[in-house]
Amino acid sequence: MDAPLWQEQPPPPLPTPVYDGDIAAAADLTHHRGRLREELRRQAAPPRAGEDDLARLLLAFEELTSNGLRHGGRPVHVTVTHDDEGWLVDVTDAAPDRWPAPALDRDPAHGGLGLYMVARLSAAHGWWSDPVSKHVWAWVRPAPPT
Repeated sequence: MDAPLWQEQPPPPLPTPVYDGDIAAAADLTHHRGRLREELRRQAAPPRAGEDDLARLLLAFEELTSNGLRHGGRPVHVTVTHDDEGWLVDVTDAAPDRWPAPALDRDPAHGGLGLYMVARLSAAHGWWSDPVSKHVWAWVRPAPPT
């Protein structure tokens, strides 16, 4: 039997904070994505990181955060950290008993592909929970040079 796409596991430790914020509604995502982009431009990025890598990070940020808002419990909190190898997006919500479950047998026109997309965009991904919250995370690394 194949392993599940999203497994329960802690994220790798990435110590340097880039962005930290509470997101109250899906309508706030554009604002927070813009703030994250500004922070990334002001702070040091991982070596070799280019515009395509930044776009992948922002997409993972938006997908995981919107899933937290839609399927998790509020409050939703997102933290982005980085080191020389990449960025870690960690989204926390108040639904520790509801883990990420990619949509099965759903028409793509009805959504549900975000977790599959984030899994493909990231070098590693997973989730873990404690009694009061759940963390869903993705580690986005710069693409290797061609």
